[in-house]
Amino acid sequence: MPTPPQDRSSDPPFAAAAPPPQGHLPEPEPEPVTEPGPGPDAATGQAGGEDAYTTALKEVEDRWRRALADLDNLRKRHARELDRERALERARTAAAFLPVVDNLELALDHAGSGPGAIVEGIRAVRDQAVSVLERLGYERHAETGVPFDPARHEVVAVVQDPDAEPNTVAQVLRPGYGQGERQLRPAAVTVAKRE
Repeated sequence: MPTPPQDRSSDPPFAAAAPPPQGHLPEPEPEPVTEPGPGPDAATGQAGGEDAYTTALKEVEDRWRRALADLDNLRKRHARELDRERALERARTAAAFLPVVDNLELALDHAGSGPGAIVEGIRAVRDQAVSVLERLGYERHAETGVPFDPARHEVVAVVQDPDAEPNTVAQVLRPGYGQGERQLRPAAVTVAKRE
């Protein structure tokens, strides 16, 4: 409840107040240091721990963002390196086939020659192309009389051949190139069947 204002008109004026005492004055006693009162988190005990928690959280978040940036940079660098390696490999393969193209052009230039020379030239160009494929790691497979292997052969037809063993390759219609996981295509073959 508020107190009513008091009448101060009877108080002496300020100028008439007594002068301060002279001489030795006692030292004022230091005020006791008081701890600040409990904060809003006093019940949970997180007043000082929250700052450490926030700092640790910010540090972990910063490390996480840096790790994401490093991972993204690594992914981009890896993609660039793969593109560069693909381009180099395409260039090596194309360079390996340039002599084949050159020889085909020579064969076309000599098309007016006799038919035997043209056949011989085309056969030489084919052998050169097969040699390029072998150097690239894709050997030619065109053997007859070998047992049928579904990993290396594609059956086009089954034939009765009294001279061939059953379940063996009787004829190669289209040669295959490569083996296992490095196979370009299987050989298209006819297979001898049991009588």
